[in-house]
Amino acid sequence: MSEKMPFGPRNYKLMVAGLLIIITGFTLMSLDSDPHGFGFLGLTLGPIVTVAGFLFELYAILANPGNTKK
Repeated sequence: MSEKMPFGPRNYKLMVAGLLIIITGFTLMSLDSDPHGFGFLGLTLGPIVTVAGFLFELYAILANPGNTKK
């Protein structure tokens, strides 16, 4: 009886990439020099990159694990 793992190596690599994108988005938000983060980085670019990272994580979780051996 061989059990399939829910995630394959490809999924884990994609999850790590998504995590790095999310960290990049939060870093961009923190780098904003305007007061209270009300500049372009804090209100526009950082949140877009962060949401893109979360969507990428969703893709990484739902992607085919790649280990379809029977």
